[in-house]
Amino acid sequence: MFWFAGFMSKARQHSWPRFVACALAFLFYCAVLLSASAETNLARVLAEVPIKTTHGDLLVQTRVNGSEPLSFKLDTGFGITVINPNRVDGLNLEKAGEMTIIGIAGKEKADVYRGATFEFGNLKYEARRVAALPSEARRRWRNRDGILGAGFFRKYVVELDVPKHRMRLFAPDQFVYNGAGDMISISFKKDTPIVDATIVAPGNGPISGRFEIDTGCDDCVCLGHEFVSANHLVDEDAGTETRHGVGGSADIKSGHLAELRLGKQTIKQPTANFFLDGSPAGEGQAGHIGLGVLERYRVILDYSRLQMILEASE
Repeated sequence: MFWFAGFMSKARQHSWPRFVACALAFLFYCAVLLSASAETNLARVLAEVPIKTTHGDLLVQTRVNGSEPLSFKLDTGFGITVINPNRVDGLNLEKAGEMTIIGIAGKEKADVYRGATFEFGNLKYEARRVAALPSEARRRWRNRDGILGAGFFRKYVVELDVPKHRMRLFAPDQFVYNGAGDMISISFKKDTPIVDATIVAPGNGPISGRFEIDTGCDDCVCLGHEFVSANHLVDEDAGTETRHGVGGSADIKSGHLAELRLGKQTIKQPTANFFLDGSPAGEGQAGHIGLGVLERYRVILDYSRLQMILEASE
């Protein structure tokens, strides 16, 4: 402001047209600054690629070791990147043993490979290891070729804008957030981001808990059996369903919560799955918050700074 006052004083010594031109130039300069500050961040975008939701899966196309385009699910709830076993041949992967993956209802063994490089435009992501999960090959429909898990989300700051069908990737050491979004602290017990949140069940008061953030779940909230039982959340009149996943299946009852409170956000009447046995989340967690909630926002997952940012998608 002091600079502009001095500018106005000097302008009196010159012709009015010249003053108007200079003033317009100054206002244009201010508009550029304001426009820049309104961006999510000023760091260089490493990659910007389309995403889509199909059968509840949030999918992105990528090439693996120069393959044809393949569809991979973006799943913050998965501890390792997974490839459909039917896709392993021809990708020039190196066998590196096997591992056991724990799912919602049990365990499943999978072969492990090294040497997988994923391409997103000009950006290449080299996964430390990938697993060929047998259940991926037993799916009733083939709408995905694998799952991008925790290693991918640790490598980059990942912006998921489901309403605009867009994913943007940033280098963590260059990312600076300038927006007005809701910044929510996350922590890790293993590989999945965990947040503090509060649910309100119909006819009950607020109940706080620790919830995993799981973009691999197409529902809003899934609650583990221990949490459901301890807080008497099951509606006895609701019908029983079966939810399938890694390691088998689990019986659930579907319903709604009155509210989910996440950071400064209050989501009214979110759908909920109440597990009658097992849990969709790790030990000690109430459950997880899925894509049914997250797809309403532009979500920025910044594991390096232990934060998740929720913005209204314009």
